[in-house]
Amino acid sequence: MLFLLYGVLGAFAFINIIRYKTYNSRLDDDYLMNSSLTPGISIVAPAYNEEKTIIVNVNSLLTLKYPLFEVIIVNDGSKDKTLELLIKEFELVETPYAYVERIKTKPFKRIFKSTNPKYSILTVVDKENGGTKADASNAGINAAQYPYFLCTDVDCILDRNTMLRMIKPILNSKTLTIAVGATLRMSNSCDVEDGVIKRVRPPRGLVARFQELEYLRAYLFGKMGWSLINCVPNISGGLGLFNKEVAIDAGGYDGESHAEDMDLLTKMASHMINNKRNYRIQYIPVSCCWTEGPPNLKILSRQRVRWATGLAQLFLVHRKILFNYRFKKLGLVIFPFIFVFEFLAPIIELLGFIWFILLVLKGDVNWHTAGYIFLYAYSFAVSIGTLVILFDNFVQRQYKTFYETLKLWILIFLEGFIYHPLLIFFSIKGYFNYYTSKEVKWGTMTRQGFDNKKQANKSNEQTSI
Repeated sequence: MLFLLYGVLGAFAFINIIRYKTYNSRLDDDYLMNSSLTPGISIVAPAYNEEKTIIVNVNSLLTLKYPLFEVIIVNDGSKDKTLELLIKEFELVETPYAYVERIKTKPFKRIFKSTNPKYSILTVVDKENGGTKADASNAGINAAQYPYFLCTDVDCILDRNTMLRMIKPILNSKTLTIAVGATLRMSNSCDVEDGVIKRVRPPRGLVARFQELEYLRAYLFGKMGWSLINCVPNISGGLGLFNKEVAIDAGGYDGESHAEDMDLLTKMASHMINNKRNYRIQYIPVSCCWTEGPPNLKILSRQRVRWATGLAQLFLVHRKILFNYRFKKLGLVIFPFIFVFEFLAPIIELLGFIWFILLVLKGDVNWHTAGYIFLYAYSFAVSIGTLVILFDNFVQRQYKTFYETLKLWILIFLEGFIYHPLLIFFSIKGYFNYYTSKEVKWGTMTRQGFDNKKQANKSNEQTSI
């Protein structure tokens, strides 16, 4: 079933990429930049203990290309010097502000604005730690003044034209588009100067490079395919553009959720369905965001355990949607797919592996047939991975040399033996933590930090494996 679905998704993704390359030229960037009708966007970026990267990344957000936007940094009770550095660098002072708590969050403390006109679009919200990124994002939405908000992470580096690219599906659609996502990549080993990607490279470290391959497959193959039939399962928390009023009416992010991205989209889609309103959720194939990926297994484990915990949490909170025809595609297509091929998949694979070992011990394995099954599955996985890399180069070539592309492609042959088993283990651990009520906190990602090309390269050399 998975092979069949991936084959269909691959065809859908290719059709959608062709469509994007066609309609993307209908609205010229210069026209959007000069039009008084271009809708405003509020960039919301939660920050928790981000002192190593906060300044360079806020500067990067402030220099994005868009006619009307603001940058809202939410200091989610950081225990390091995150807030102190922001105040000093951007000349911030506490100021009266019409903060309306339309979405409930942990106690809000104060608002900071800059005394320097150069940073007039910057707002810093200081609040008590809510334990999840979701709670911090809600505070940013409460402070937002524009009809759309772009949710990202402060460790992310956005392409200067990100907002111009992501607003186009909304303006081109005849149906209300409530959310738009784009492709994310790893910033590890990229040349970064003053918060701008100058040269894209595949990560030197194996962990981050495996994740780059995984991300490209998820976005260019999975989400682009689902987008064609309006069945996008989630918009990444690293980069997503949302209709603010729909998000607020749906209740915003679940402040207790560890899968805040999927939870919000589920609530927004449910809200539209319950109110009998047509909607679209779209993805664009262009790489618009680079995020610092886990440099080692310890940090990857923290990330994936939290994601698995959030997935288990999602199906418990929204269990009424699964297989419910009243929720249309959401209940009959999206949720069943996620439940079987994402939530149950690690459990099925683990049980299958255990059963295989038992069969080996009993001597009941037909090795001839088993060999054919293995070669079929392995060759299919290699084919999918190869198509993803071809799609990536078709959309927009990121790597300058064939050798860099080859470094990523080679991992396709190793992923099933090294990276994928680790993800299964982390997922099972996340499920166990959730169902045994073991606490999982947001904010355990350790940043290496980069201020310029030299520092970025040095950082990645230290963390590569």
